[in-house]
Amino acid sequence: MTTIEVLGTCHHDCPDSCGWIATSVDGVLTSVRGNPAHPYSDGQLCPKVNKFVGRVNSDERLLTPLIRAGEKGSGEFREASWEEALELVVREVDAVRAEHGGEAILPWWSAGTQGLIQNSSTSHALFALLGASRQAGSVCGAAAGAGMASVYGDGLGTDPLQAKYSDLIILWGTNTRLTNRHLWPTIEAAQKRGAKVIVIDPIRTITADAADQHLQPLPGTDVALMLAIVQVLIEEDLIDHEYVAAHALGYAELAAHVSDHTPEWAAVRCGLSADVIRALAREYGRTKASMIRGLIGAEHHVSGPTMYRLLSMLPVLTGSLKTLGGGFARSVGSWAEVSDIDDSVFAQRSSAEVPEATARRSLDQPRLGASLTELDDPIHALFIWNGNPILSMPNAAAIRRGLLRDDLFTVVSEQFMTDTARYADVIFPAAMETEQLDVMPAWGHLWIGWNEPATEPLGEAVPNTEFFRRIAAAFGFSGEVFAKSDIELIELALGESVSLDELRRVGFVRVSDFPEDHLPYANGGFHTASGKAELVAESCAAMGVSRLPEWEPIAEGPGSAATGAHPLCLQTPKKQTRFLNTSYSGLAAHAGRESGPVVELDPSDAAARGLEDGDDASVFNDRGSLTLPVVISDRLRPGVVSVAWGFWADAYGDGNTSINDLTNAADTVFGRGSAYGDTLVEVVRA
Repeated sequence: MTTIEVLGTCHHDCPDSCGWIATSVDGVLTSVRGNPAHPYSDGQLCPKVNKFVGRVNSDERLLTPLIRAGEKGSGEFREASWEEALELVVREVDAVRAEHGGEAILPWWSAGTQGLIQNSSTSHALFALLGASRQAGSVCGAAAGAGMASVYGDGLGTDPLQAKYSDLIILWGTNTRLTNRHLWPTIEAAQKRGAKVIVIDPIRTITADAADQHLQPLPGTDVALMLAIVQVLIEEDLIDHEYVAAHALGYAELAAHVSDHTPEWAAVRCGLSADVIRALAREYGRTKASMIRGLIGAEHHVSGPTMYRLLSMLPVLTGSLKTLGGGFARSVGSWAEVSDIDDSVFAQRSSAEVPEATARRSLDQPRLGASLTELDDPIHALFIWNGNPILSMPNAAAIRRGLLRDDLFTVVSEQFMTDTARYADVIFPAAMETEQLDVMPAWGHLWIGWNEPATEPLGEAVPNTEFFRRIAAAFGFSGEVFAKSDIELIELALGESVSLDELRRVGFVRVSDFPEDHLPYANGGFHTASGKAELVAESCAAMGVSRLPEWEPIAEGPGSAATGAHPLCLQTPKKQTRFLNTSYSGLAAHAGRESGPVVELDPSDAAARGLEDGDDASVFNDRGSLTLPVVISDRLRPGVVSVAWGFWADAYGDGNTSINDLTNAADTVFGRGSAYGDTLVEVVRA
């Protein structure tokens, strides 16, 4: 009997990037448990990953290539060899290139694995050589990062672990106890020490239950609330004038801009009282060790980037950026010195025939439905990996319509027969994290993680790096990148920034030389062209966006005039304990232990519609309709309904819909993000 124990890191789209220890016996995975030496996750895994052995060894895994044998979307496939499947891909894609050009090919991927090389590495070289369209933007992170960068010059903010020094912690649009659970002990310890915790969220989450105060503004009205906070800070002279004078640009112009954005002005837009808004602003302004923690929740509105502009400005105005326990904590990915693997790296190392990057069109990740149904020059070949877009992207009904097109050839790399994979023409089997080599750059803490495979991939599954090597070889492409092993790709990506030997030996390395109490902007040093925090952003003006943050009611969302046929704002939160995204919700060990999707309504909204607990109701708008059981909840505020996100289509009854059929795929004002939080619906008895 041969037992192997290796160090690894969770690969899921989560800020925690937990360290684990994986054990195999005679080549079979037997255990995945938390690494007690990991300085952030401290030996604890979440309920999803605690059952990772069952996921890896599931009888439902895809272990051979599959070729479609029935109608698109039927889920009918036959097994094939790698050789046959690759030949089909080359034949179909070459035909697309010959007739429509390379830009008729689209690579689409998400964060099913966040690994440095398994997320997207050799893929960049392949699609550059094919001359394919590029993927741009992101459903999560792009809008928030762009908003923050417009003020600071990049996304570098406060280390969230410095919350242990805070006297006031504002959790803005983030359900920390559920979706960032390993940060919660730090916040809880600060709270026990005397720090006040305020949650700002339209829904009373389990994090709000543990807070000292919970504010419930209408969804998408955060900009109005923030402008009023700025107005109070200025009017009541809660500004650190010395810091602002030395390290910020545009204060006088910002002050004039917000002068009439009073709490009374914001109250009618946010649904909060003016007194509550004024008290929040005063408490924030008077508490120097005030930390705002925001992740991605608030960015999913047209105004998302503007929200993050203002969240970034607040600690500049009060000077809390120079106080330990103060500042704005979002992603800490910008603390890392790890270089990105991108098209330019691979283009230079692959072939002289790579088209110029500027000549290739880019299409936004969140608007896959539009890319498949609305382009004048359509996509005719689609590659999907690391994601399940028919469930995870907004306006999913449009994606489904696009995938049904007879003139679209779709290739999917997957571990299970997901709702998206059912629409593929060819499916290739993908390896699991415990079966592949990788490095995990964290975005919720400052430790990069090593991942050593505990077993070989089951069946004929392969890591993403090998998947794209094989496709490249089938096309006859050669080049330095495709010849590199996975460890060589990691060496290429890390460069000199991290000691590979230490990373492999210990399992994690802190990616920054900064001390734990480092305050990146205590003495200014912002990464803007001016070197100062830009309260007035010329970079926004260059994009055709207002130089100053503005509240603009939108056509679909709270505060707008569109309150006729669809008067309720739909929220689609992550709330299940045993799955959050769609990776686990197709497995009985996870979804089977959660109740199915329901529509939650505030008692007043339910009464106005004659609905009671347990009734079947139709939730609908112009994009789609779902029939779901009603749950009357005191966790919502009037005007807001909630349908939890993450369920596979089978959970909705007909197997051909999901809550994202209803959501809005509009652009954010800049940043190429997704405004699915700006979704209006109506609910009536079914």
